[in-house]
Amino acid sequence: MKPVNVGMLGLGTVGSGVVNILERNADVINRRAGREIRVTHASARHPERPRSCRLEGIRLTTDPFEVVDDPEVEIIAELIGGYEPARELVLRALDNGKHVITANKALIASHGNEIFARARQNGVTVAFEAAVAGGIPIIKAVREALTGNRVEWLAGIINGTSNYILTEMFYEGRDFGDVLAEAQRLGYAEADPSFDVDGTDAAHKLTILASIAFGIPLQFDKVYVEGIDHITREDVAFAEELGFRIKHLGLAFHEENGYALRVHPTLLPRRHMLANVDGVMNAVMVKGDAVGPTLYYGAGAGAEPTASAVVADMIDVVREVNLEPENRVPYLAFHTEALSQEPVLPMRDVETAYYLRLSARDEPGVLADVTRVLGDFGISIEAIIQKQPQAGADHVPIILLTHRIHERHMDAAIERLEHLEQVDGRVVRIRVESLE
Repeated sequence: MKPVNVGMLGLGTVGSGVVNILERNADVINRRAGREIRVTHASARHPERPRSCRLEGIRLTTDPFEVVDDPEVEIIAELIGGYEPARELVLRALDNGKHVITANKALIASHGNEIFARARQNGVTVAFEAAVAGGIPIIKAVREALTGNRVEWLAGIINGTSNYILTEMFYEGRDFGDVLAEAQRLGYAEADPSFDVDGTDAAHKLTILASIAFGIPLQFDKVYVEGIDHITREDVAFAEELGFRIKHLGLAFHEENGYALRVHPTLLPRRHMLANVDGVMNAVMVKGDAVGPTLYYGAGAGAEPTASAVVADMIDVVREVNLEPENRVPYLAFHTEALSQEPVLPMRDVETAYYLRLSARDEPGVLADVTRVLGDFGISIEAIIQKQPQAGADHVPIILLTHRIHERHMDAAIERLEHLEQVDGRVVRIRVESLE
């Protein structure tokens, strides 16, 4: 059979990795796909720059629309990232009857519903394994391997930059700012790291995972997002003293009255498997009603891990190219007409346990006032740590661990606590999950 021609939009780190894997593993890839897969066209903003892959046989251009419009190209691999022009290019490729593979989590999370509808209209497919957790085949696992299960929840460390920072803060006792600067020097964090440390990147990935796990439309705007820049080394140390570690998690739960989708720092019991995922590694745990908890671990970024997922998608597309569209695996695991319309819950209606840290005057009765406020809102306390004041200080840190309570009650309690005369400044809140 004649080879399948691929057009690459972007020939940077991941794009070069795709070319290298296709060349290095050509024999096994062609045997698995049933046809040769070759990159024949590519766009790059700076084609004159040296690449870490061979360019022989690849037609290079600075205009990605040339690649999308070329009739010789059958599959488009979109690796440029961002919203535009990626969205326009993908829609144009689909209208041209080309299959699309993308590693663009922001594009799928924000515009996936539109893109999937356009693909169905044109009888082509969109594959996006590389959009979540790099080389970990988590989308295929949830969408295909766990289809006999009702997914109850999933939780994941899905941003390597944030995980690296929290790992270093834990093991080295360093401040957030110092570790972030080091992560930038090492290339683990971008010059502008906001998408990583504020949780946006993880929220894009969680949106996709939750939609596949629960069969709901992509709803990035409904995800609660909180970053890690307010976490201090003191919080990390206090959490350890209480038997926990802090991880930046994406969490999705199927609740009684809807779905809870949230990204935020989380205290996990220190023996939990996710609590021991360190450095830049990613891990996702999925709990199915039949299979129980399952764990998927590996490199969440990097040239070849991400390229591995892109190439796997290419093989899947080639395998399915002759199938009728209605016989292909649905994008979000459920057929479009069967997607759930249950709501994504606002954060105020979510229930969880909490770690609270506040600075209070070192005088009698303060702890009683704090516990009385919490009691007024039905919040029971599991553990308390009250530290001795430092020399010359008139305030002491008080750390509390609470039982589970709705967020709206905790919001009201924190507002009352911050108005107590004996409490100085803001109350630090970090949510707690056991993930049993």
